Amino acid sequence: MEVMDSVVEEIKKRINIIDYINTFVTLKKTGRNFKANCPFHQEKTPSFIVSPERQIWHCFGACQEGGDIFKFLMKWEGITFYEALKEVAEKTGVKLIRLSFEDKIWKKKEKLINMNFLASEYFNYLLLKTDFGKKALEYLSSRLIKTPILKKFGIGYAAQSWDSLLKFLKKKKFSQDELFESGLLVRGERGDYYDRFRGRIMFPIKDVRNNIIGFSGRSLGTEDKSAKYINTPETPIYHKRETLFGIDLAKEAIKKEKNAVLVEGEFDVISPYQYGFENFVAVKGSVVTKEQLMLLKRYTNKITLALDKDTAGQEAVKRGLSEAESLEFEISVVNFDYAKDPDEAVRKDIDTFRRTIKKPIPIYDYIIYSAQKNNPEDDPFSKKRIAEEVIPFMEKISNPIVQSYYVKKLAGILNVSENSVELLIKRTKYKQKEKQRYKLKQKGADETTREVNIQKYLLSLIFQNKNPFGIANEIFQIISPDDFIILSLQKICQNFLAFINQSKNAFNPSQYIEKLPKELLPVFDELYLFASSDMEFENEKLEKIAYEIKKFSLKRKISTILNSGIQITKNIEDELKEIHLSLKKVEKKLVTL
Repeated sequence: MEVMDSVVEEIKKRINIIDYINTFVTLKKTGRNFKANCPFHQEKTPSFIVSPERQIWHCFGACQEGGDIFKFLMKWEGITFYEALKEVAEKTGVKLIRLSFEDKIWKKKEKLINMNFLASEYFNYLLLKTDFGKKALEYLSSRLIKTPILKKFGIGYAAQSWDSLLKFLKKKKFSQDELFESGLLVRGERGDYYDRFRGRIMFPIKDVRNNIIGFSGRSLGTEDKSAKYINTPETPIYHKRETLFGIDLAKEAIKKEKNAVLVEGEFDVISPYQYGFENFVAVKGSVVTKEQLMLLKRYTNKITLALDKDTAGQEAVKRGLSEAESLEFEISVVNFDYAKDPDEAVRKDIDTFRRTIKKPIPIYDYIIYSAQKNNPEDDPFSKKRIAEEVIPFMEKISNPIVQSYYVKKLAGILNVSENSVELLIKRTKYKQKEKQRYKLKQKGADETTREVNIQKYLLSLIFQNKNPFGIANEIFQIISPDDFIILSLQKICQNFLAFINQSKNAFNPSQYIEKLPKELLPVFDELYLFASSDMEFENEKLEKIAYEIKKFSLKRKISTILNSGIQITKNIEDELKEIHLSLKKVEKKLVTL
């Protein structure tokens, strides 16, 4: 373990966390730290803080997670510590020689990836080198898919057999239970196992690191009464909501084009790829998910939706819009009038496909166009229905210039004033806020939240101050560690005050954390960054915050005594009077600050 710790420390010395995270998200300096919108959830106000001194990060928003450079990469890529360690070590030139490390999660993941790789090789061999794959090859040829592309995407064929893959992988020393966990096998009612994919064209699904995490199997003809597509079920390495087919091949093209084209099916990725359109990826499932969009956000701020023309495809466009707008994507839609999907559009007329893909429609024009198409009559009730369809999307537009443009456009279509459209938007916003307020109320978001936050904020400012000892001496004349509502914060205060009494030099965070119990280190790291997050009280005086903490503490003491159920004796009554007197003094002081 000591060897592991020394390797980790050596890597951290060779790489700066600010430079590293800046390659993923844009950081802006804020005092001693840096901040950005958290890359792991949707937000409009930056809550993601990074410290160059402590080489740590923390999200003070929805995630409430934090850590070092390895934890960041683990969360960004969805990988284990060992994978993150290997990647950062390679980047910094640190060699991991004879490093003894047990990562059970990685070992399981590695085994599942290896199973899928061998299965993919087997399927590809059946397609290209055996008579079993002839019918599948003929079908692929009818869809104009060429052999180099088959190899590029690793396309294969699963034989019409109950156990051919099972027998093949058992020879490779995998157990039936392991193969079942990978999703390659199905367990029957009697407990027997058989191949999940039979008589199907097989598309390997890869992650951004080129690992095969699952498969999609397509039936060969309309006479097959089973589902057209069968996919790998949820496994330890395959999660449909987080997956985009073709992302392994498309990610560099997406960066280069500064745009990702989202489609629905594997052929909608493969057919355009043959003609040089390499920035296409397919959603897994019928919905564009937040997780898929977060994955694309790593490579681009612009997406083009080219989903199927059927009702499900159009609904997917609308559902995906809400998530995409909250992530501040620039969103467009491609509408192939002459084909049902991109695959058919390429095969029918590649020249028209090229022209169409270059002229996508801005998403809100598309929403308005769809609403008009659904309500073509020129009467007040049709206009009302158009507004009802469009306004919920317009309300979510975060950019005021873009919103103002579409307010004017919609007003012209409805033949009403812009004020009427703006009023509808305000009403919709109000309803959304009321729903949010109700949710917060249900969760108990009250004074306690502010009490905890101002306590964290105060300690954070003390630790980040140029003269923390001096400011602490002033603040702790007003409050004491017992005034803090959370036990860990009380302990931090006690340790800090003891450290002040023992230290003869200026405050050094590294020296201080050496004195802290290990269980308090994560608390200190969060506190150290907390003041850099946007808070409603960030411009308030420290003295005022200290007195407010004291006020909360005195109120809690009164409430605790009154709700304890004990008999109120003369001594307790005197204690209550004393606390009430102190509370009045504190409240009077707060009025003057």
